Amino acid sequence: MNNLPPCPACGSEFTYEDNGVFICPECAHEWSIGAASEDVGDVRVIKDAHGNVLQDGDSVTVIKDLKVKGSSLVVKVGTKVKNIRLVEGDHDIDCKIDGIGAMKLKSEFVKKS
Repeated sequence: MNNLPPCPACGSEFTYEDNGVFICPECAHEWSIGAASEDVGDVRVIKDAHGNVLQDGDSVTVIKDLKVKGSSLVVKVGTKVKNIRLVEGDHDIDCKIDGIGAMKLKSEFVKKS
């Protein structure tokens, strides 16, 4: 009877359509009809501070001094990070920085080199 897609945020099957937008009444999530058909691959695109698409194995440069939580170390502007891995979460870049070690970075503080 209801052939609308389930909510991508909470999985509820009680979604409805309103003016070209799907709406979930349980969590109030809204998404476009075109986005529902494109979610088949469910690929997350991660971009750097300048809008360039990042991929696993890329090299990036830090664009802001970043304090390392729990220590007095600082990742300086211009630090080049090689061979990044993209992961899920708020800090979406997993990498190893010379002199500091393994870290997670936010993509908004790096640019692709």
